[in-house]
Amino acid sequence: MASGFARGAAKRGKIIAFGNKEKRRIVWDQNSELIFRGNPNIAAPGWERRPNVEWIPFYRGNRIYNRQEGDRWIWNREFQAKPGEIFLNAEEKQFSRALEPGFVLIEPTVPSWKSAAPNKQWPVERYREVARQLRAAGHDVAQLVYPKVTQIPEARPIATKDFRYAMAAMGRAVLYIGPEGGLHHAAAAMARPAVVLFGGFIPPAVTGYATHTNLTGGAEACGSLKPCAHCRAAMNAISVDEVVAAAMGCLA
Repeated sequence: MASGFARGAAKRGKIIAFGNKEKRRIVWDQNSELIFRGNPNIAAPGWERRPNVEWIPFYRGNRIYNRQEGDRWIWNREFQAKPGEIFLNAEEKQFSRALEPGFVLIEPTVPSWKSAAPNKQWPVERYREVARQLRAAGHDVAQLVYPKVTQIPEARPIATKDFRYAMAAMGRAVLYIGPEGGLHHAAAAMARPAVVLFGGFIPPAVTGYATHTNLTGGAEACGSLKPCAHCRAAMNAISVDEVVAAAMGCLA
C-alpha cells in the first residue's frame, strides 16, 4: 500500500519518506526493503535529510487505516487504499517471462501466525472446489509455493523465491482468487482483476480496490483480533457458487 502513496513522486522531483517527520526517522519493517527495492519514489533509511524528501506518517505502529482498541482494530473509514507498484529487476522479469500466461492464481492460505488469521480464512475445501470447477471449465489454475503454504492438489504449483517473484508471477495471471492481504494488494499493483474474500474482518472500502470483486458474506467488518464467531459466520456465508460466478464474470 505504501508504494501507492509514493507513486509519481520522482516525476515531481520528490522522494517519499515513510516515518516520523518530527524525529527525522524513516521507519521500515522487515518487508520494506524487499518491496521498495528499485523504487525511485521512496526514500531509504539514511536519506532523512535530503532536500527533496516529503514525509508520510505511514509505518508499522502508525498505519493510518486503523488503530487498536483492546482486542479489536478500529478502521479509519476515511482511508482508501491506492494501487501500489513494484519495480522488477532483470532476473525477476526473466522469471515472469518464462511463465505461460493466462492462469488463475488461487491462494487458500492465511498467515497462521497472525491472531486474526481464523477470521480471514475461507474453508480450504471450498477453495479446492472452486479450483475443481474452474479446471472443469477449461481454465488453468495455479498456486504459489512457499514455506508453510497450504498447497491444494487442484492447482499446479509455481515456486517463488520471495514476494517479488510472487508479484512477477501475478503479472502473468488473468485472475487472483484469495483472501484480503499481500497478494490482493499485489494483484492491484500488477493491474490484475481479483475475487477477494474479505468476510467480516476488514471493510473493502478501506483496504479493497474498485477493480476487484470484494466478497463480505453480507457482514460489517468487526476488526476482532481474536477468533470471532461473527467473522466465521461471514466467511461461511460466502458460497462456492458465489466465488465461481464472480471468477467466471472476470474471466469472461
